Amino acid sequence: MPLKRASRGRTKGGKGSSGVIQCTNCGQTVPKDKAKKVTSKLNLVEHTLAKELRAQGAYIASPTVLKWYCISCAIHFKILKIRSADSRRKRGKLR
Repeated sequence: MPLKRASRGRTKGGKGSSGVIQCTNCGQTVPKDKAKKVTSKLNLVEHTLAKELRAQGAYIASPTVLKWYCISCAIHFKILKIRSADSRRKRGKLR
């Protein structure tokens, strides 16, 4: 039976079991090397207020938030795009 993806959708290589994580959105258990990781900054202060505070010399912390998504949630939130069979088989940059 032909393979849809050469990597079977994972970046495991030859390292054995990679552990599992839960999707941030739906809670599905996903292998860590198959899940999509998204980092984003969290704004604790409103933009206009932050601009005024920075003008006065204040430091405003913006912690980074780490989110893991399963494949179906990543497609739903447009983190991943559905690709044709030809582009799935190609290595390198996603275009």
